[in-house]
Amino acid sequence: MQVGLGTVYAWSVYRRPLSDAFGWSITEVTLTFSLLILTAGFAAFLGGLWLRRSGPRRVAVCAGLLYGAGVSLASLSEDRLPVLYLTYGLIAGAGVGIGYIVPIATLVKWFPDRRGFITGLAVSGVAAGSLIASPITAELIERIGVLDTLAVLGGVYLVVVVGAALVLRDPPEGYRPAGWTPDQDDGRGEQRDFDLRGALHAWQWYLLWAIFFLNVVAGLGFVSEGAPMARELAGVGAVAAAGLVATAFIGDAVGRVTWPWLSDAVGRRAVLAAIFLVQAGLFAGLSLVASAGVFALLGALILFCYGGSSGTMAATTADLFGSRHVGAIYGLMLTAWGFGGVLGPLVIAALRESSGGYTGALRIIAAIMLASAALPLLIRRPRRGQ
Repeated sequence: MQVGLGTVYAWSVYRRPLSDAFGWSITEVTLTFSLLILTAGFAAFLGGLWLRRSGPRRVAVCAGLLYGAGVSLASLSEDRLPVLYLTYGLIAGAGVGIGYIVPIATLVKWFPDRRGFITGLAVSGVAAGSLIASPITAELIERIGVLDTLAVLGGVYLVVVVGAALVLRDPPEGYRPAGWTPDQDDGRGEQRDFDLRGALHAWQWYLLWAIFFLNVVAGLGFVSEGAPMARELAGVGAVAAAGLVATAFIGDAVGRVTWPWLSDAVGRRAVLAAIFLVQAGLFAGLSLVASAGVFALLGALILFCYGGSSGTMAATTADLFGSRHVGAIYGLMLTAWGFGGVLGPLVIAALRESSGGYTGALRIIAAIMLASAALPLLIRRPRRGQ
């Protein structure tokens, strides 16, 4: 299911063909993706609320229908930019957001003893989706055109996501993995469950939101500007630059499993702090890069950290507030993804424009990441009535 929804990150493949076909500016076309991410962030919250009432299958099927229909209906946007915004930006974005939360909220109930690893495995599908979809999308555009590609792939995505959704279900009441007894001091006991109202009365929820937001600003800021950044810093052509950025998503997929798995062993706070510190070094190093190989390596490691933060945040939320209402609690937290996905690209672009190059922008992001490393160290389990 996450692979199907993760194809949304292949959006950059559509950008140039849409601009060339209909004379839309890069900014006008890019706004479609910003609308999608912002819509997805808020739709995830609604999906989390609905999930609690109706169970995972119904919510997931609706997500697949919305995402597939939104992408397919975008094929009707010829010379009509508002139609593209409505279909790919809003309808498909709602499907991505509603669907993204479902596997995460369901899996933490089936695997309470391995929350970090299982949420990381789930969200790694998002990165895998972009890796699979990007070359297929590019080939189809060459063969049948951009609008027909949207129509065809929208149908494929609908079948993939809905098909996966049909097998989802929650575990039975009182389920525990064989041989596992929850440690009441580790934050995973069911009596520690908070509902959404209780979580929003705890300052820890806002701290996690800020940590998530800062990681998204850095990660999606790099994704949005990666290709022109590669051309400017590494001196490669347009095709090679796109290839370098696509390759970096391998790091994203690996990071979404590795960091959360590590957090099961050494703790969430240590991993989240390490992610910020590593990113500080990577963005500083990227400002000095002069070769394509080094750029590809550093880009992959940046997305390795970005992907890792996504998986670790879901597990951290379940640790602090319990798994019973995690769909609504983490769903609302995904608004950080929506705002960060809009602000990150704008911050990088504005800093690049004001300074005349990416070097200064990358060093500012590095400084922000370094300062942010202190935030995870403040995390502690909330107490009721605080």
